[in-house]
Amino acid sequence: MSRTITGRLPIMAVWLAAWAIMPVSAQLVVPESTHSNETVSSARNQAQIHTELAAMYFQAGSMSVALEETNIAITADPRYASAYGVRALVHTLLREFDRADADFKKALSFAPNDPDINNNYGWFLCQRDRGRESFPHFLIAIKNPLYVTPERAYINAGSCAIKTGDLEGARAYLLQALQTVKDRESLALAQMQLISLAYKEDNLTEARNRLQEVLQAGVTPPPDALWMGIRVEHKLGHLSEEKSLAAQLKRLYPTSAEYQEYLTGKYE
Repeated sequence: MSRTITGRLPIMAVWLAAWAIMPVSAQLVVPESTHSNETVSSARNQAQIHTELAAMYFQAGSMSVALEETNIAITADPRYASAYGVRALVHTLLREFDRADADFKKALSFAPNDPDINNNYGWFLCQRDRGRESFPHFLIAIKNPLYVTPERAYINAGSCAIKTGDLEGARAYLLQALQTVKDRESLALAQMQLISLAYKEDNLTEARNRLQEVLQAGVTPPPDALWMGIRVEHKLGHLSEEKSLAAQLKRLYPTSAEYQEYLTGKYE
């Protein structure tokens, strides 16, 4: 992949787990400067280009180059929030959590209402067992009228609520996600979280019905859906359905963690 840029790169989505970042902020603060407006604009443009490059390398798994590009972006414009937001994701993947936390906070100091950065930081906090701190960030993202994918924040909030034991809140977030979802991937994510919730509540009929929607969606089912289906059918005592799903899991994902769990016989 060439690092030479000619013209503007399209804004792209970058996913880490259920995170979604778009390296452009809705709430950017132009720094006070004695330089001309043209100079400030050029610095911002350079920062945005290198942030977009960083996002590309992040997606490709080239963390060292992604980190270098975010550093270049920040040097060009130290107040460009999205550069800090992308660098936070890089540090997270490198397990440099203190640096990631500092970068998220820096990004939000310049763009406190940016929905993508808030969504990502909320998810980061949830994964660091700081779930109670995450919900205000998810809500900022959800309430921003400029956020084009609020279902992602709803799904992340629902998942985090399950993790913190707030099952009622989780259901409310996830059902709201279903009402706002716009793409098949997000729909499947929301459904899987609702299935997990129903399973935890021992509502096997709901879990099975929702699973059927996922498994019959006309696309190859993900391994977690097949494994959950196996567990539901096992708990219901439906041996033939359990074996059928197990055969699919073995055929499609023989090396997956889900199939290895199935082989151990540990359904819970």
